[in-house]
Amino acid sequence: MLSQILSCGYSYHSQRFQTGHNDVMRAYLFRLQTEGYCQAMVNGAMTRIETGDLLLYQPGDIYDLRVDEHTNKLRQTLISSGDYYIICKGEWLEAWWRKSKKPQKVRIAAYEKLLILWRQIILEKRRIEDENKELSDYLLRALCLHIDRAVTETRTLHGSSFLASRMKSFIEEHAILPFKIDDVAAHVGLSVSRAVHLFKECFGKTMIQYALEIRLSTSIERMNYSSMTLEQIAETSGFGSYTYFHRVFREKYGISPKEFRLQQARGVGGTDADRSGHNE
Repeated sequence: MLSQILSCGYSYHSQRFQTGHNDVMRAYLFRLQTEGYCQAMVNGAMTRIETGDLLLYQPGDIYDLRVDEHTNKLRQTLISSGDYYIICKGEWLEAWWRKSKKPQKVRIAAYEKLLILWRQIILEKRRIEDENKELSDYLLRALCLHIDRAVTETRTLHGSSFLASRMKSFIEEHAILPFKIDDVAAHVGLSVSRAVHLFKECFGKTMIQYALEIRLSTSIERMNYSSMTLEQIAETSGFGSYTYFHRVFREKYGISPKEFRLQQARGVGGTDADRSGHNE
């Protein structure tokens, strides 16, 4: 009952984009929005997709994706959409899908573990001739089971935990853009002092520390999976300038962004940056 991964990867759009109009899926498609916004067909209607939204399509579903200009919660107009996707098929997937009703769209409060598995699948698929299909199969199964858990946990969040998770999602969504603590507090209807205390209590770090982690991780993502220049990466990851990016990166990981990228190109590991996730 091996499953088959047809395609997977990370996609980032800073220009207008649209798939074929109303494509009919011939396999399963999982898509996790990790930054920015787009529009996608959900339950028969074009729907705004935001950071943290997980889309689940089965064969026969209509799929339509559009990336265009949008206004974010900070009232900025831009084109920005980043996501991880995987297209797959197989008997095990069919059985897994039938076990429980799958929402076509669900907001995942904390999706870090999903990203770890997603990235492992991508790296294994990149081996091409050396790909271990059995390993890819088990990684995909683990991803599916973590999707089940993430959906369940998201539905059971309430009270302070829910407010903290909403703040966390807001920061994840706006980390690469200028934002203020006031914006985060206003998003969940709390005073600044209460929001700051609640976030630190739940996650053990300040909002700014968390935003900086995301910016660094986003820069690593771009260095690993895109051909953008380091200056472009600094700007689009929320650092504003390469000078600031260079200083923060070296302070965190002990090497410069340029040295890190050269190590990755040579296949040399050994820094904390290699192992960092999207966030904690």
